[in-house]
Amino acid sequence: MLYSCTAIEGLAQKYYEKGGEVVEIIPGTLGFGLTVMHGEGLKTAVVTEIPITTQSSGHKVRLYNKMPDKYKKMLHDYYEMEVFA
Repeated sequence: MLYSCTAIEGLAQKYYEKGGEVVEIIPGTLGFGLTVMHGEGLKTAVVTEIPITTQSSGHKVRLYNKMPDKYKKMLHDYYEMEVFA
């Protein structure tokens, strides 16, 4: 199932309201690219932008009880880039 930008914005807002964090690791062209949402006591949501046409895209959302190591490493690398920027 693909979700719209509006649906993803709503999900991000819920993470913010619950003290979570939303990190866009790879910027999207029309939407959210590769975005990881996580927080204490929250599931990890990984949002991936899926191109549909040259003018539209949707988003796939995958929820994890525990953040996979792959995304932990991506977040670690992202934060290190932020420190040195």
